[in-house]
Amino acid sequence: METLMEKKYSLGLYEKAMPSELSWEEKLLAAKEAGYDFVEISIDETAEKLSRLDMSGQERRQLILTMHQTGIPIRTMCLSGHRKYPLGSLDPAIRSKGMEIMNKAVRLADDLGIRVIQLAGYDVYYEESNVETKRLFLENLRKAVYCAGRAGISLGFETMETEFMNTVEKAMKYVTLVNSGYLQIYPDIGNLTNAACTYKNDVLEDLELGRGHLLAMHLKETVPGKFREIPYGTGHVAFEEAIGRAWELQVRKFVTEFWYTGNPQWREDLTSACEKFTKILDRME
Repeated sequence: METLMEKKYSLGLYEKAMPSELSWEEKLLAAKEAGYDFVEISIDETAEKLSRLDMSGQERRQLILTMHQTGIPIRTMCLSGHRKYPLGSLDPAIRSKGMEIMNKAVRLADDLGIRVIQLAGYDVYYEESNVETKRLFLENLRKAVYCAGRAGISLGFETMETEFMNTVEKAMKYVTLVNSGYLQIYPDIGNLTNAACTYKNDVLEDLELGRGHLLAMHLKETVPGKFREIPYGTGHVAFEEAIGRAWELQVRKFVTEFWYTGNPQWREDLTSACEKFTKILDRME
């Protein structure tokens, strides 16, 4: 069997593609059986997911052991908890909580062997963005990058569904301002495709603006105006062309981002998505 080190790329599975009630062992085995190389852990704004940041040392050791026993690791983290606790909030208590989440996420990633933390590209979400929220965001972003850099962990902006950072071009503004090797971009091709439709831009040209700064790519389906739970093949994302351009830009880590919505055939969905993108990636040279 071809090992990960022999493969030209790695293909991961977003944790939320599986039922939430599964144990970590069950999730990792399901991903492995479907053909994936790794799993992306979710730290979203819910209390259940945020509580993972406070896992005990024993719980962390057990999860590492489970990764070894199943033969599939957790190697990226989708840190969307900043949606509720954004780094640019005008409320100092919310900003403080956001930084606490950031610091704990870095420690968890360091303990578990996670290489990349995907940051939500929001200055604020439930508040109105303005000059001050952008200033505060940049100020705390610099602190976050310093924290990640000490641990040798890369932060990658997710291109989002809001005006603040829905393109690679906008993400590059903050990558340039911070100017650290530990802050890069982890684009969502579904969100980029929707932004390209809105602005009448070329999504591949937008990707090109991130040359030298792209860590990985979320492979998510979208339709204009909708950003979640769109089944593969029913949207407008040109995956083959996007993966081809990302490949030219030296991206070698990809994650299928889709959601479990109660389908009893969810295991077949995992396998189908893995096979779809494996066929595309195997053609890359």
